[in-house]
Amino acid sequence: MTGPRRIVCLTEEPTETLYALGEQDRIVGISGFTVRPAIARKQKPKVSAFTSAKIGEILKLEPDFVVGFSDIQADIAAELIRHGVEVWISNHRSVDGILDYIRRLGALVGAYERATAYADHLQRGLDGIADAAARLPHRPKVYFEEWDDPPITGIRWVAELVRIAGGEDIFPERAAESLARQRILEDASEVVRRAPDIILGSWCGKKFQPAKVAARPGWDTIPAVRDGELHEIKSPMILQPGPAALTDGVGAIAAIIRDWAIRHG
Repeated sequence: MTGPRRIVCLTEEPTETLYALGEQDRIVGISGFTVRPAIARKQKPKVSAFTSAKIGEILKLEPDFVVGFSDIQADIAAELIRHGVEVWISNHRSVDGILDYIRRLGALVGAYERATAYADHLQRGLDGIADAAARLPHRPKVYFEEWDDPPITGIRWVAELVRIAGGEDIFPERAAESLARQRILEDASEVVRRAPDIILGSWCGKKFQPAKVAARPGWDTIPAVRDGELHEIKSPMILQPGPAALTDGVGAIAAIIRDWAIRHG
């Protein structure tokens, strides 16, 4: 076995990727938010949330490599580094970034060829969805909400997947912002002005409530609200920048857009 042998995954996407590559035996600890693959929750100890981690429990596992994601996990990474642990915090935000992440993680564990083949497989799936979407008669305007209070929107990979699936994200300028606080809608009535045909909700850690969204002041005039086009995308399918978003996540978005196009054809 080459590369790290005892890996702790602080988020779900490295866990899902390593299982997909057949390298799950290297994983000794996972995030408590991991749901994909389901078997990981049964096989691996849960040692972290997203913004916090059980540093002592992680150290007991004697990891030789820890994988995390984004600036939000910077404090966890710093603490582990101070204890002599090697840490990789990825910060990929785009569809291409996810595919590259899979290849890089595969290379780190000596499975670059398998990782490349897997990434190519995922790309072919996206290409197929894009080809089907290109035949739709209309492209709906889509508002994606990752949190409700305050409203947050514009994750780059989600905006890209919406376009691949045949829609147009109504806040493309937000996709350039990597930090959640930079994607807060200071004026929620801007959604009303941009008049989305479809509203997608994926509230991290809690259930999306279409009725609550529809009841916001002035939102009854939005085409999506008027037509009942408010849909939940389960957060494990779309809010992690990993394989789930490029498979089940984009698939769910494509199905919603396809159904909208049939109804509005």
